[in-house]
Amino acid sequence: MAKVALVTGGARGIGRAIAEDLHRDHDVAITWRTTIPDGLAPNVLTIQADLSDPDAAPAIIGKVIERFGRLDVIVNNAGLIASSPKETFDAAALHDILDVNLLAPGALLSAALPYLKTGAAIVNVSSVNAVLPPRDASIYGASKAALNLWTRAMAKELGDFGIRVNAVAPGAIEIPEAPRPADLIEAFVAETALGRIGMPEDIARAVRFLASDEAPFITGEVLTVSGGYRL
Repeated sequence: MAKVALVTGGARGIGRAIAEDLHRDHDVAITWRTTIPDGLAPNVLTIQADLSDPDAAPAIIGKVIERFGRLDVIVNNAGLIASSPKETFDAAALHDILDVNLLAPGALLSAALPYLKTGAAIVNVSSVNAVLPPRDASIYGASKAALNLWTRAMAKELGDFGIRVNAVAPGAIEIPEAPRPADLIEAFVAETALGRIGMPEDIARAVRFLASDEAPFITGEVLTVSGGYRL
C-alpha cells in the first residue's frame, strides 16, 4: 500500500513541485487557498482551506483519512510572505503571517497525531531568512526562525514514537508562476556560490529525501538548500 503525503500550499511553486515529486510513489493530498489547482494527476486530493483558520486543521486531516485511510508524511509548505516595515504596525496582517507559517503546522500535527505511526515524517519548509534577516519583512523571518525551533522541539518530543521532524530552508527560488525581474535574478545569482537561481524541483528533491526511508536516522535538522547563497 502506497504511503500517503499531505502537502500544504500545493497548487503552485515549491508546493506543487513537492506534490508532483512525491506523487511518483505516494498517494498525495494538497491544500490550496486562492490558487485553484489544475493539471495535477486526477487522483490527487485537493482541499481548499485557509490555514489561518484554527478549525481548518481537523477538517483537512479528516478529509485525508476519509479518502486514503492513513497519513505518513506531512509537508508544511504553505507560507505567507508579507512586509512588516518598522514604520507601521498592522497587527492583523502580522497575525496572519504567524498563523500560517508557525501555528498551522502545530495545528495539523495535533489533528494528525492519532493517525501517525512509527516511520512517519514531517518536513517543514522554512527559509534562509530564518537566519538572514530580510529587510522590511522581519516578522516573516522571525516566523521561519520560530518554525526552525519548533522543528527541533517536535523532533525531540516525537522521537519516542519513531516520528521524524525536519525542515528544508530554501534560498532564492524562481517560481515559474511568478517570475522575478531579470535584474533581481542576476543579483541573487551573484550572491550564490553555484552561480544559478534555485528551482522548485531543487527543494522537492530535498523534501523527498527527508521524508523517505533513506533518512531514517535524521531528525531535528534544518537542511539549507540555497546553492550556497550568501556564503
